[in-house]
Amino acid sequence: MAMMRLRREDPRVVGAFRLHRRLGAGGMGVVYLGADKRGQRVALKVIRPELAEDQEFRSRFAREVSAARRIRGGCTARLVAADLEAERPWFATQYVPGPSLHDKVAENGVLPAAEVASIGAALADGLVAVHEAGVVHRDLKPSNILLSPKGPRIIDFGIAWATGASTLTHVGTAVGSPGFLAPEQVRGAAVTPATDVFAFGATLAYAATADSPFGQGSSEVMLYRVVHEEPDLGGVPDALAPLVSACLAKDPHERPSTVQLSERLAEIAAREARGIGAPRVPRADGIPKAAGPRPERPVGRRAEEYAQQRTERRTGPGSSPTGARSSAARQTGAGRGVRTPAPRPPAARTAVRTAGRTPVARPGGAKRRLLRQRLFVFVFVTLIAAVCIAALQGCHHF
Repeated sequence: MAMMRLRREDPRVVGAFRLHRRLGAGGMGVVYLGADKRGQRVALKVIRPELAEDQEFRSRFAREVSAARRIRGGCTARLVAADLEAERPWFATQYVPGPSLHDKVAENGVLPAAEVASIGAALADGLVAVHEAGVVHRDLKPSNILLSPKGPRIIDFGIAWATGASTLTHVGTAVGSPGFLAPEQVRGAAVTPATDVFAFGATLAYAATADSPFGQGSSEVMLYRVVHEEPDLGGVPDALAPLVSACLAKDPHERPSTVQLSERLAEIAAREARGIGAPRVPRADGIPKAAGPRPERPVGRRAEEYAQQRTERRTGPGSSPTGARSSAARQTGAGRGVRTPAPRPPAARTAVRTAGRTPVARPGGAKRRLLRQRLFVFVFVTLIAAVCIAALQGCHHF
């Protein structure tokens, strides 16, 4: 994380902490690197004066800090101290050394599937703790994830709801960042833990592709895409694509839970680390399971045409209607995944049994062929000899 020198207007001491460097600034306030008398380093955010004068903001800020105190777990920046009654309210969280996920991808490029899955599993664990504390992050994104030597850490949880300039604000909606907002946030509906799951999926897609799954553009364009268009997951590794797609479902009820995400991503990380690919296998919990590489699949209208072509190839021009129906049933998953072969007529079964067999030579066949060859050679040599003798006798008469 980049550090800057303190400016003339910056405070030198806040509460029990001495400030040393500037870490950044946003619509909510300025973040400083500070330390207490024991040397414990913190990231301390001081609220802007204009916000400090807003009583509604102070009330909302107090609720968010109270909820943040309840968060337990090692995947978040722990809240260390706060003063809600100060002239300029402030709060201090554990300082997390290391770059943000956004900066790492911007500097080094996309991350491999195993690393994306490993980071995702740890973040999902962190979100479990956040949601159990009754907090919804509301602004989960790559720049709010710090990659420390001990693992990824989520910062600005729950507090980002009150920010202004650093995030996008619309009347009647919660704040957030274009490309990582959930559709319900754009519409101004109530946020839930599923809202964070949507942002989580967009964050994983960014780590794997170095771009938002909804591309780039103005705020209005991005928000329209989030609500009305499907995400572009073309660059996401096959092992992660189905899980990311499930997180980005438009309907919050169709998204997986953070517990499911943690379990599945841990499995994917282990498999990818061992170099074991796997085709997609449906799971009972509704989350597609990655179990190896798969060929590229068509989508949309191409998928329908592809399925129809496969059905025609399976049934064939001479197949019976019963066989066609059985083939179609197998493709649509009838019978809860149990594949029951279509009955074949006796002639078809006979053809299947005999088709492709290699003829086996009977005993004695090779000997008979050898005898015929020898007999042909003997007759041919005898005729040649007779012709030669007759020619010699003719020469003696002359």
